[in-house]
Amino acid sequence: MGIREEIYYEGGPHIGDLILNLLIGLTLVGLPLTIGAIVRALWLRFRITDRRIAVMGGWMGRDRTDVIYSEIVKLVKIPRGVGLWGDMVVTLRNGTRLEMRAVPNFREVYEYINEKVAAKNPQYSAAKQ
Repeated sequence: MGIREEIYYEGGPHIGDLILNLLIGLTLVGLPLTIGAIVRALWLRFRITDRRIAVMGGWMGRDRTDVIYSEIVKLVKIPRGVGLWGDMVVTLRNGTRLEMRAVPNFREVYEYINEKVAAKNPQYSAAKQ
């Protein structure tokens, strides 16, 4: 019997990312951005729990990355779409970076993750000051 995880957020990217990029796609130059947004809308999924961050993505959603909070040393958020959604970059202890694009309610999600990381990784708290 495994330990139960409490899910904070589970779902895909913000719908505004797709809408904005579809509009940009009306120009030939914006086509690659539109294709990226469609792929994200179809196959990108986030699961943020009290124990970890899981990102499922890639072609047909076949890639999965799990990160536990104690491995995180830096967390950065970047607002997008007039602040309705945002991107996050999670840097791990080994230098690896995990990008999370078009996260809905990214400010609240950032605060939640920040709180969990500070509790699990004492080095992170010291680095923040």
